[in-house]
Amino acid sequence: MKLTSAGGLIALLDEPVNDLKEVALHKINQIIDEFWPEVAESVVKIEILHEDDTFAQRELAALIASKIYYHLGHFEDALTYALGAGKYFDVNSSSEFVQTIVAKCIDFYATQSVANFDGATTAKPIDPRLEGIVNKMFDYCLADGQYKQAIGIALETRRMDVFERAIKESGDIPGMLSYALKVTMGLIQNRTFRNEILRSLVRLYQGLATPDYINMVQCLIFLDDSLLVAGTLEKLILSNEADVLMAEQICFDLYESATQQFVTRVINTLKGTTPATAESTDVEKVATEDTAMDTDAQSPPRKKKFDEEGYNKRLENLTNILSGDTAIDLHLQFLIRNNHTDLNILKKTKDTVRVSVCHSATVIAHGLMNAGTTSDSFLRDNLDWLSRATNWAKLTATASLGAIHRGHEKDAKTLMSSYLPKDSGLGGAGYTEGGALYALGLIHANHGSGIVDYLLSQLKDAPNEVVRHGGCLGLGLAGIGSQRSDIYELLRNNLYQDDAVVGEAAGIAMGLTMLGSADTQAVQDMVAYAQETQHEKILRGLALGISLIMYGRLEEADGLILQLSGDKDPILRRAAMFTIGVAYAGTGSNQAVKKLLHFAVSDVNDDVRRAAVTAIGFLLFRTPEQCPSVVSLLAESYNPHVRYGAAMALGVACAGTGLKEAVNLLETLANDPVNYVRQGALIASALVLIQQTEYTSPKVKDFRQLYAKVIGDKHEDVMAKFGAIIAQGIIDGGGRNATISLQSRTGHTSLMGVVGLMVFCQYWYWYPLALCLTLAFTPSCLVALNSDLKMPKIAFKSNAKPSMFAPPPPLEEKKREERERVSTAVLSITARAKKREAAKTDKMDVDEEKKDEIEKEKKAKEEAETAASKKKEEPAFEILQNPARIMRQQLKLIQFEEGTMYSPLKDLSIGGIILVKRVDGTEATEEIVEPVPTLNVVRPEEEVEPEAPEAFEYKED
Repeated sequence: MKLTSAGGLIALLDEPVNDLKEVALHKINQIIDEFWPEVAESVVKIEILHEDDTFAQRELAALIASKIYYHLGHFEDALTYALGAGKYFDVNSSSEFVQTIVAKCIDFYATQSVANFDGATTAKPIDPRLEGIVNKMFDYCLADGQYKQAIGIALETRRMDVFERAIKESGDIPGMLSYALKVTMGLIQNRTFRNEILRSLVRLYQGLATPDYINMVQCLIFLDDSLLVAGTLEKLILSNEADVLMAEQICFDLYESATQQFVTRVINTLKGTTPATAESTDVEKVATEDTAMDTDAQSPPRKKKFDEEGYNKRLENLTNILSGDTAIDLHLQFLIRNNHTDLNILKKTKDTVRVSVCHSATVIAHGLMNAGTTSDSFLRDNLDWLSRATNWAKLTATASLGAIHRGHEKDAKTLMSSYLPKDSGLGGAGYTEGGALYALGLIHANHGSGIVDYLLSQLKDAPNEVVRHGGCLGLGLAGIGSQRSDIYELLRNNLYQDDAVVGEAAGIAMGLTMLGSADTQAVQDMVAYAQETQHEKILRGLALGISLIMYGRLEEADGLILQLSGDKDPILRRAAMFTIGVAYAGTGSNQAVKKLLHFAVSDVNDDVRRAAVTAIGFLLFRTPEQCPSVVSLLAESYNPHVRYGAAMALGVACAGTGLKEAVNLLETLANDPVNYVRQGALIASALVLIQQTEYTSPKVKDFRQLYAKVIGDKHEDVMAKFGAIIAQGIIDGGGRNATISLQSRTGHTSLMGVVGLMVFCQYWYWYPLALCLTLAFTPSCLVALNSDLKMPKIAFKSNAKPSMFAPPPPLEEKKREERERVSTAVLSITARAKKREAAKTDKMDVDEEKKDEIEKEKKAKEEAETAASKKKEEPAFEILQNPARIMRQQLKLIQFEEGTMYSPLKDLSIGGIILVKRVDGTEATEEIVEPVPTLNVVRPEEEVEPEAPEAFEYKED
């Protein structure tokens, strides 16, 4: 018989005999899910039984009380009694009650663990019963083979013991390590805890049968442990040929991912010299803690007897790679070989625009289009047009040469010699000289060891504020992340002169030099001066500089963000928005996004709101598909500044992805009634669609046509035209061989990508800064190198039709239509006479004409059929030669051609520079790709004096 009430069972709880109470509890436990409303009225009786230490079934009473509170929705009380249920609470049960309580248990445990780890005021000892349930859950996960879930919960609850156990017990340790590293870098937003995980990963990488040095070194970069990196490299080059290749591959990855300061410390340690800058206490701490990891790596056997000459050669190769010389030369070679810039686009724009702003935009677009290609023929062919640039436009034009010759470092000073400051003094206001110093900074960006001293001396001797402005920008770019005290002090002295023009550049340059250092003294100096100065230009420069110092520092920047966001000056509040963007770049932090959205809708200043929305793009670039949904409502805001910020956020977060949702939103914003919103939408669309074809993003053709239409429309606003011209330069960036990405090839945050885009966004105030976008350009190349760092002749097979990833066809020049001449008047008598004569010959010509027409028709038919068959017969694959132009989407379709005698050291789908080793086992001579000449620059010392003529006598007639 089915029960209709629990009243009888509840009545048994009042009985004095414990056996009756136990029977009642067992029965109630079976029917609680159905009769919980009735039992809930007597929950106090059940709680009393649980609290009675003499009652044998007190744990069962706790379970029933937990279920009652669960049904009532009081989850905290439900969790408390579930902890007291002991053996009766089965974590392996699949019931909704158990799953909910376990989830709440893990959440509560994670909250307490995080508070204890961070040393928060709310920290308190964790209940052993709570920990017991979580441990049971871990055991269940591992027994069930759910290792990824176990790793996720272990990281959330700060359980490093379970984290390591899950990786070791999984069957695929390398795969789990890769997953753990990805999760750590993408989701862990506490820097201290992230460093602890990375140390654990380093130990696990070293413990593999074949240590994964590539990923291990990536971890050490984030730990800022240059000593262990240098020790690992030295250990490898003392080993066999395969390990030497691995060391060289690591150095290429190191140059791409690390800061100048870190790389310099590694080089100096390898050479056995004193580091340029003292190791921070944090680094020493890391090094001390990690000594146990690998004593041999920390103290390499320098005095061991071996082939001294061979060792020195290997060390020299590593030094060249780390210094960037090899990578820059290879990228330069690639960009020169594969330059597909369509100068007809620029010619058409040049002939259309008439305003000085658009003139500057065309010069900037030319610099972006030809970035790194060393091709400045367009400027040489249009010198009269270029000479229209005056004042600051002249500085921009000169600086654009730095973008074009980016990476061409050996001949940089020779290339710019006619523009650089002369000892004899200035010939004018110094716009050309200032632009030349800025250009040198662009050429040597993040690789300035060879030019910094020259720029320091030029800045010290600069005769006026324009040259100092260019010198500060150039010095900052060349010294990115170097943290050199001499550079910082000179820039600070220029800032303290309280000159608006110089101060703005000095503020930006100080931030670039101290990038990511979180240097307390530098931040204090800059914030204090920002609160004192009356110059808005200086404030703007400092706002950007302060934010750059906090690059990648996560929660360490929170104090500064709180201070700046509460300031009454809107420019300093804007600095807080930038700081959130770069400090939490790529983390997708919910707290950071929430803070930015709050300012985006509530701040009284339009500039702050615009900056807040733009900064969202920097946070979400790892998950670009989330950005359109986050900013879609902001894109419909009544405030045009917020709409502009939404456009730029999409451009930053979705750069180079061609994301359909982002393109659709930008298409709407490109028709906005406000001119600068259209400008932002056009520029952002180019950022999203760079290196996209009609196959990967069908709307790319429509946007190219839109740019041309906006530029050619006489009634269009100048600001929108500026945006369209810049967009043309971006979408064809680097000779159509470069893309923009805020992630490096190894999946980490790209330092140059974030810095380049953040500085580029300041073009709103200062057009010359638009050229800094070239910092974010990454060549879309695959370069294979042998052990001698030469390019062997290797063929790659792309398993896609050639047209799918081919650059767009060049723009066709429209031929001028010749006007038809007006026919002369003919008298009627003459016409009749001619008609009679023509009638006689017509009969003979008709048959021949008909034959000609038939032949022409046949020929046209055949040509059409041939063209159609060619289209149909397009091969399903393409063979590409080393170095190859390969787009990001194409990388997964790439493999070595069959029968090759090489094997790559890492997966080809990563792209970039990859070392290859011989696997054929023969001593056959390698064919090497011959380098192309960079530019025919005649150096002064190479000029040959002509020979004197032979002796002769001069005779008069």
